[in-house]
Amino acid sequence: MSTIISHPRAYATVTGTHVTFVTLDGLAEPIHAFADEDVRHAIVRRATDEARRSGATLELVTSGDRGDHRLLVTPDGALTHIESPTPAPDSPGDQPLRTESYGEEVSEQAPQPTATDTAEAPAAESPARPSFLSPAPEPLPRPTGWRGFARHLGISVKPSAGERRRAEWTAVVSRQWAGCRTIAIANGKGGVGKTMTTAMLSAVYAREGGGNVLAWDNNDTRGTLGWRTEQGMYDTTLRDLLPEASRLLELGAGVSDITRFVHHQATDRYDVLRSNPELLANDQRIASAEFDLLTQVAARFYRLVIFDSGNDESAERWLRMVDNSYQLVIPTLATPESAESAALLLDALRERDERSSILAARAVVIVTQSEPAPAVARQIADGFRDHVRAVHIIPFDPALKAGALRFDDLRPRTRDAWFAAAAATAEGL
Repeated sequence: MSTIISHPRAYATVTGTHVTFVTLDGLAEPIHAFADEDVRHAIVRRATDEARRSGATLELVTSGDRGDHRLLVTPDGALTHIESPTPAPDSPGDQPLRTESYGEEVSEQAPQPTATDTAEAPAAESPARPSFLSPAPEPLPRPTGWRGFARHLGISVKPSAGERRRAEWTAVVSRQWAGCRTIAIANGKGGVGKTMTTAMLSAVYAREGGGNVLAWDNNDTRGTLGWRTEQGMYDTTLRDLLPEASRLLELGAGVSDITRFVHHQATDRYDVLRSNPELLANDQRIASAEFDLLTQVAARFYRLVIFDSGNDESAERWLRMVDNSYQLVIPTLATPESAESAALLLDALRERDERSSILAARAVVIVTQSEPAPAVARQIADGFRDHVRAVHIIPFDPALKAGALRFDDLRPRTRDAWFAAAAATAEGL
């Protein structure tokens, strides 16, 4: 009996001195060993970073000059060798039977034919049977306005171009990925819309994808995500969660155990992990190891985590956020100062390391109008288009300026703009 471990896979291909690493989300990147470092150590180091980023154990499959190998790599760097699978049997009757047990797939060989079985004449081949089942059709766009009224009366009306676009956006933002995904909302300047962007993207993904979305206030200094969202039953923050993190990772922990430490948004359906804006930064700094532990907790309970970052780009928690994110979103107001701050962040990430450079190239920039100024917003958006993967403009909406952030309070045009921005962001996950 052999065991097939069911874990997300990363791949490394070695050709001479060249190594290509393929991440859990399918992104290929080269690996460079340090001076006097064996290339195998460099591969394991990169795989450990990937496991830490995802918050879960991964299977590393390496192939190339030194043969094929498989390892389980945990977020803390522990390695377990996996025996290579046996060659596939020649006969279809010898294919392994796969059953699930305690989260693992156990492969058992089917019973081998006996001498009596092989002596019998082979049965005539039966023609292929057609299936009586049809795949589920794609959901039709939801008609609105007079089209919705006509449909209510039983009159068939084609959806409008806007309704077709919203249906396409909905299909993207409602995706369910294998494993937790993470998005970093970052700009080194304060007051440029990071909290607003975090709340709006979280609302779109949670409302359309069925919840299980966490908005994490990853801020050392006066994080305001808790001020602009609803408070849950408990007045708790990240500092309360940290000492309980190890317990929440135990096998006996239940899904509802996280509820005590997060704040559920009743209508928008996402949860908020608050910082404490009343404490000084020195009282709530998070070291890299603590951030990694919290990331594992978040990955266990949520399918998507969105980081509302602070303004200190040198903080350990800010750097680990970048290292652990699949997608970078850079918000900016339609003002020269906040746009320049966004551009400087992109420049710094391109110079930091190869992975950060890839995040910068694949970033989504969101330009929000804090006042009705569409011409300025278009000018700033055009300045970013050749440097990032996508740029989206959010029109002026008084519901975004102050107070509680709720998706239903927005104007229809603003909701559509956030839908489009969320879809563009999800395409990078």
